[in-house]
Amino acid sequence: MRVLVTGATGFIGGSIAVRLHDAGHRVSGLTRDPAKAERLAALGVEPVVGGLDDAEALTGLATAADAVVNAADSDHRGAVETLIAALAGTDKPLLHTSGSSVVGDDVRGESATTAVHGEDIVAPGSSWRPEPDKAPRVAIDRLVLDSASAGVRGVVLCNTLIYGHGLGLARDSVQIPALVRQAEKSGVVRHVGRGRNIWSNVHIADVADLYLLALESAPAGTFHFVESGEAAFLEVTTALARALDLAGPEGWPIEAAIAAWGYEPAVYALGSNSRVRSTAEQALGWTPRHRSVVDWIDAEVRRGRP
Repeated sequence: MRVLVTGATGFIGGSIAVRLHDAGHRVSGLTRDPAKAERLAALGVEPVVGGLDDAEALTGLATAADAVVNAADSDHRGAVETLIAALAGTDKPLLHTSGSSVVGDDVRGESATTAVHGEDIVAPGSSWRPEPDKAPRVAIDRLVLDSASAGVRGVVLCNTLIYGHGLGLARDSVQIPALVRQAEKSGVVRHVGRGRNIWSNVHIADVADLYLLALESAPAGTFHFVESGEAAFLEVTTALARALDLAGPEGWPIEAAIAAWGYEPAVYALGSNSRVRSTAEQALGWTPRHRSVVDWIDAEVRRGRP
């Protein structure tokens, strides 16, 4: 199968591109950075230099492909509209990458939640509503799911906190590396507030496996959370302090966290609860090989490791 992957030099997109190539698919990878094209080709991924805002080029690439994996920007509605229009009437797969901060609350690390969200939150008639900051992303997810009516096999894979080292050009994910960088710079491992907030999580190799399965067999209109465990941030930072041999963990007032990481990362990526449950194991035969982010930190995270 000829597969176009957007965001192919990124952490998620690059890992997916390499996994699909290794499974025998012919993969083209869209990247905005010409300097990375040669490195992408060395991984067996055909580089295509371009961006999501070039609707004409994106249409041509999608039309020429047998399937598209959009892993460049979960919030770029224009690109999704272009891809749906290009694939309309073909029944080709469009796998769109979302993120489980869509169910994030605004507790700023102070408390855990008992609310665990299922995949029916995006079903027609659902009473669930996201925080206002996340409503545009959910609207894009629903646009992809509704593309079945236009003859597109639209599938949304909503990733949780991803850990592990990338399979492509980008080695690091978002949340845990942000905690590590702050800790190594300051000498103290910190979390937002009291660190009681809980996130579902998943290893990047398992993420890539699920995209491969979804590409091959997920029906149109499928929405799956991508998760295989969960942990409170206090558990994560306690493990990081141990692995890095640094002081902490310590709580950080939200103002200091925002100053260091920015509003979106501090409030949502690191300070919210995001507890979800996936049915991908039953529906697609997905078998995650990793179940504990704490075990991974203990085994793989070391101070100053390149």
